[in-house]
Amino acid sequence: MSELDGKRIGGGSPDNSSGLLGFLQSVSTEGSIRVEENLGDGYVRLLMSEAERRQAKHDIRCVEDIVIELLRNSRDASARSIFLATTRDGDERLLTIIDDGCGIPASMHEAIFEPRVTSKLDTMVMDSWGVHGRGMALFSIFSNVDEAMVMRSESGKGSAIRVKANTTSLPEKTDQSSMPALERDEDGSLVVSKGPHNINRIAAEFAIACRHDVDVYLGSPAEIVATLIAYGEREYDSTELLFHDNIDDLDICRMLSACASASELTECALSLGLDISERTSHRILHGQIQPLRNLYDQLSSKASSSQRVDIYKDSRALKISPTDLETFSRKLEDAFESISEGYYMTLLEEPKIKVGKQKIQVTFLIDKE
Repeated sequence: MSELDGKRIGGGSPDNSSGLLGFLQSVSTEGSIRVEENLGDGYVRLLMSEAERRQAKHDIRCVEDIVIELLRNSRDASARSIFLATTRDGDERLLTIIDDGCGIPASMHEAIFEPRVTSKLDTMVMDSWGVHGRGMALFSIFSNVDEAMVMRSESGKGSAIRVKANTTSLPEKTDQSSMPALERDEDGSLVVSKGPHNINRIAAEFAIACRHDVDVYLGSPAEIVATLIAYGEREYDSTELLFHDNIDDLDICRMLSACASASELTECALSLGLDISERTSHRILHGQIQPLRNLYDQLSSKASSSQRVDIYKDSRALKISPTDLETFSRKLEDAFESISEGYYMTLLEEPKIKVGKQKIQVTFLIDKE
């Protein structure tokens, strides 16, 4: 069989009913021939029958389905840390997931979004969310969104994948600001007890279920940038980063911590699918935007071993998600710049937004030249 490596198996018959593959199937036991094409670098294209055997159909019905599939994909790539940035602008939901897993070779950056392409020929996973590893999850995402692409990845260096979804065609829960209510079960383990099945809850349930294997960080693009910088500084020697010649040679999760200026940080973040302004980069580098704790630690710190902890905010107050506030803040900065030059003003820090029950207050701290 070694002479078939890198070639299409089956002798060119579209339905695989003749040629070498047909012969092998006729003399083999069911399931022993599972590969339609060897793509190299450990990737294969499964036979349709094998993909259907692993799960008859995978259907992305909402944005939250995308989130869990991206998280599972990173986990199955042996990631120990997963960073999920989420924001919404109008009808567009932008998701960027970055991990320190095994990475994707450059030759596969587009092919992984094709049907039945997987690196998990012998590692199909069954978990709380169903079957994973049949080569259909990323294809299902790609088929339901405006954009899905690998921003950066190499073998052994982790991955950065960005997805843009139109919420008019692929809905999401209306309430994206609430965090789930938590409680301890009879064994003292943390469980999600209630709350809308929004992105926060999906990520929380995943973080709890996979707490022994992976750390999950969830936040706005700016918060994820700050967290990745802290991750790089924590995991690697600072002198190694300082004297590294080319940031592009670093692992994906290390790149931001090696940036020496706000402009470099902004450019590098954009290359990973994290859309931040240079002003925001300045705030991150000056410690005005703090790195996140991993999601499980955030949740467990709020939970008491003896009573349920409800993380809902006062239902009488207006609730705006942190990611939406971040988007709103960026737009306020853009609006400020339209008058700042004419009136000789500069903005000293990001606009302060205070949300009350019946009003939203915005404060601009300025320097008058």
